[in-house]
Amino acid sequence: MRVIVKIGTSSLTGKSGEVNVLALSKLVEEVVAARVEGHEIVVVTSGAITAGVQRLGIERPDEPEILQAISAVGQIDLMRAYGEEFGSHGVATGQVLLAPHDFRDRNQYLHAETTFEHLIRLNVVPIVNENDAVADDAIRYGDNDRIAALVANLLRADLLVLLTDTPGVLTADPRIEPNATLIEEIAAIDRAIEEVAGNAGSRGSGGMASKLAAARMASWSGVRTVIAAADRPDVVSEAIAGISGIGTAVPAREARIAARKLWIGFAVTAHGRVTVDDGAAQALCSAGGSLLIAGITGSEGPYDLGDAVDVVNLSGEVFAKGLISFDSETMNKWKGSRAEELPSGISPVAIHRDDLVILEEPQ
Repeated sequence: MRVIVKIGTSSLTGKSGEVNVLALSKLVEEVVAARVEGHEIVVVTSGAITAGVQRLGIERPDEPEILQAISAVGQIDLMRAYGEEFGSHGVATGQVLLAPHDFRDRNQYLHAETTFEHLIRLNVVPIVNENDAVADDAIRYGDNDRIAALVANLLRADLLVLLTDTPGVLTADPRIEPNATLIEEIAAIDRAIEEVAGNAGSRGSGGMASKLAAARMASWSGVRTVIAAADRPDVVSEAIAGISGIGTAVPAREARIAARKLWIGFAVTAHGRVTVDDGAAQALCSAGGSLLIAGITGSEGPYDLGDAVDVVNLSGEVFAKGLISFDSETMNKWKGSRAEELPSGISPVAIHRDDLVILEEPQ
């Protein structure tokens, strides 16, 4: 199997930010064991910012630009720790830095894919981290859960394992409900499940909500996901074996979405929204066509040409997302207009079907 294993900051670092050598050693031993069994493993890691804060001996700041600089410091300690642990088993590692927008450009996408394939062919374990030091918006909204799901799509993986500091997705927040129990499988990630997930963790940018979002992305990529505790014995091998109850499993969808549409649907922030009438909503979901400006009844911005926007029905439910062909000022002026009513040079297509992702059928 080809497996993407992602470990979070809270599982990999101590409270003061130092790399938890015991946790790292456990992860490496399990990855090495899986490789011996013939599996191809890619590791996605968090922890660079937290390690950088610890190295510099400062309090974690809030400013994204400062966090980006700090990540460059922590990245060195983090990769050194991985190199030493894998090296003790005679296994070479290679660092790969990625950001969500790397998956938008076709040339970058193909180059990343080729790099991974060569590393795997060279018997190297790729160690992936978000390119925090230069990513423009990653720290504000991104996380390595999302990167892991994108890599799973890129490499057509069989399994995504998200290792965290909880047993998986629970029926409630255990800090509030001590009797909360593990949800062993989630057939579909809906609003009720997302409400259970809660907010981001205290030492990382992720949390259970981001893991569910990543699992949904992986599912749309045809990849099964297991969310489980990093400190569970043999968690990687048991996830690969498909043993139930070791965490929360999210099955793969039968239809696999293309990488670019996955990026549009899940990895880029929406800058606004457009509301469409029932006819347009039905046409988009059933016919797979483009969204025409005639079907748009409302617009909320501001947004620019090429920005991602949510597409909502008249009930206010988001059912699609796409890259808009107009800025919000132009949209507000011509929304609802038929093709023959538009001036020369204004296309009737608001979002082309190649730039549109249907997330769920509107109710």
